[in-house]
Amino acid sequence: MKNLEQYKRLVRITACLILYMVEMFMYYYVWCTYYNHLMQIPYYRLGNWMLFCVYGIVLIIFGYIYGGFNVGVTKASNLIYSHFLVSLFSNIVMYIIGTLVIKSLHTIYPLLVLTVVELVVIIIWSNIITKVYQKIYPPRKVLLIYGDRPISAFIDKLNNRTDRFVVAETVNIQDEFHEIIKKINLYNGVIIGDIPTEKRNKILKYCYGRSIRTYTIPKLSDILLKNSECLHMFDTPLFLSRSSALTIEQLFLKRIMDIIISLTAIIVSSPVMLITAIVIKCYDHGPIIFVQDRYTINKKIFKIYKFRSMVVDAEKNGSVIPAKENDPRITPVGKIIRILRIDELPQLFNILMGQMSLVGPRPERVEHVQEYNKEIPEFIYRLKVKGGLTGYAQVYGKYNTTAYDKLKLDLMYIENYSLLLDIEILFKTVKILLIKDSTEGFDEETSCTMEKQFSESKEDKEYDE
Repeated sequence: MKNLEQYKRLVRITACLILYMVEMFMYYYVWCTYYNHLMQIPYYRLGNWMLFCVYGIVLIIFGYIYGGFNVGVTKASNLIYSHFLVSLFSNIVMYIIGTLVIKSLHTIYPLLVLTVVELVVIIIWSNIITKVYQKIYPPRKVLLIYGDRPISAFIDKLNNRTDRFVVAETVNIQDEFHEIIKKINLYNGVIIGDIPTEKRNKILKYCYGRSIRTYTIPKLSDILLKNSECLHMFDTPLFLSRSSALTIEQLFLKRIMDIIISLTAIIVSSPVMLITAIVIKCYDHGPIIFVQDRYTINKKIFKIYKFRSMVVDAEKNGSVIPAKENDPRITPVGKIIRILRIDELPQLFNILMGQMSLVGPRPERVEHVQEYNKEIPEFIYRLKVKGGLTGYAQVYGKYNTTAYDKLKLDLMYIENYSLLLDIEILFKTVKILLIKDSTEGFDEETSCTMEKQFSESKEDKEYDE
């Protein structure tokens, strides 16, 4: 198996290129058969091949955005979903390009048929290539090294990806080091959990020296250093980590994009918002808009706007009750607008007013931040940028992702910020809209624990006063 490891990336790229070449030739056929003759002066050969190449480039761009090259990394179902979005958006872009080339609106029917045929091809291809890949590269048997933090939730995550990992054994970092080394040598991979830095570094160096693959859960300091700037001022390398989040140029471009997109979205979605407002009012005659205090950049508090999806007075006496799975407080109308994310649309006005951004860490309610800060003082680092309607943690995490993991994901965004990253996240947001996990509430146990913590915090505050 080790001899084949070096060809993994080549296998993935080759598999994706086969699919993309099939799609490119299908588009070439559709263009030549249904669209080329609509031009005032039809292309003969070179122009047709030019569009063939443009379609290939567009496929690759969207393939990068939606993880279309992640053969063997994601499940077959996710691969189908990703590639379908690649084809769908590529065909939309090519329709726009075709309109510019033909110089008039034309029928979209052939491209719709092409999209359906591509979906069939993608389903067949994804299932075949996933089985072939797993045959060549079976799940890796790994050793999990853990520390004091609970690992049951993390093991559950690993057990959901048995196509990639098989946790053959677990070992506590408090065990004798030479015993841990013996166990490391028995496996072809090591997962290093949240363990003390000194011991982690020893294990990393040992595995690196013996070419043993390691998967490491990063610490906050790792994320801060990962994308720091390397300075060569003298013969000792220095890593520069800037304290400011975004430059003035980045802030300006980000604000321009926020204004243009939010204003356009408000105009386009205004009929949907009007219908939603009427339905909510007619259902129980309660308030249409739900208003709540949230934290944003520099610990500023603003009022976030959402369509009300729960019953009136869902949190009686001001007590904090986190949303959970199958929450009885959510109204029938609320269930629908939550699934379709319509409840988030009023936040476009928050963005237009400059209180939020399109992309950024999700603005947490004041009580949550205060409670999280007791356990994780670094949680405040998320407030180096404006809160966002969508963000890195929303795209790669879930609604019930732990506060510590949310912080890590949001710091990855802040430390890697670019306008292109914002655009990539906006496109990836489309992908998660129909994924249940992204809106999944806290489980009963977690919700009750959080509710208890917030109640105790409130009582302590009232006692102090």
